[in-house]
Amino acid sequence: MKLATVRHNVEAEARLAAVVDGLAVDIGRLGEAAGMPHPARMLDYIELGPAAVAVTTALLADTALRTRPGVSAPLANVDLLAPIPRPRKNLWGIGLNYAEHAEESHRSLDTAKEMPERPVIFSKPPSTVIGPGQPIQHNPALTQQLDWEVELAAVIGTRARQVGAAEAMDHVFGYTVMVDVSARDARRSGQWIVSKGQDTYAPMGPWIVTADEIADPHALDLWLTKNGETKQSSNTRHMYFNIPALIEDISQGMTLDPGDIILTGTPEGVGAGRDPQEWMWPGDTISAHVEGIGTITHPIVGA
Repeated sequence: MKLATVRHNVEAEARLAAVVDGLAVDIGRLGEAAGMPHPARMLDYIELGPAAVAVTTALLADTALRTRPGVSAPLANVDLLAPIPRPRKNLWGIGLNYAEHAEESHRSLDTAKEMPERPVIFSKPPSTVIGPGQPIQHNPALTQQLDWEVELAAVIGTRARQVGAAEAMDHVFGYTVMVDVSARDARRSGQWIVSKGQDTYAPMGPWIVTADEIADPHALDLWLTKNGETKQSSNTRHMYFNIPALIEDISQGMTLDPGDIILTGTPEGVGAGRDPQEWMWPGDTISAHVEGIGTITHPIVGA
């Protein structure tokens, strides 16, 4: 199931919708029509757990129900927001999780030559999140090296505290596409929060695909283009630490709650690693894609 957060007009409230056959099906109103109350917000829905996905999937199979007036609208007639417009907590980022990207980072950013022994973890504040089509801000006072990183992101569905890798995937609700926007020259004594955490630095969408529809999250093509030219193209099978390993490692000391987001790292092809180096500037447009999920496109604008 594809679950999006949509708005029908600029004055309307943001609501949870399933994307089916070109329609945005309002989950709350679908539940009302069926006499089975459903939440109208993504985070509230995620907290219900896997059973809710099964119930909603069954309701969506009823064509007459999902196309009832007031329940659905053409997808083209709604605005897609970030699936989780305002996460409750910081997003978890993973650095240097593809060998080729680690190698290009060593050449260009003075990171270690060897692959890390444990995941390299950083965070991005909730204020970094933007939805499909929204602009990425370039603040020239803070960076002259604005870079791109396409990533598969995993969304946590049930609370995970000190879980092992064997049961880690049971805690995943679904997956989405994200771009880890990075100001390479804004690192401070090795700290990444200013480099990774500025407003608009976490484009997200176009929706969350529930885990039951992704047979293997470690076998997905992903790519990123700038102004229509391919800059990154790889597959999630090249992750150094896979998703179970990431969940296991983070959850040993920090509880993962429903709705928490883990960006799983980026492959090679970032601007810093190119020769000559290449950056994003106002007027540019980037598109990021993960197989089985979708594509998000964002203009770069001056801040």
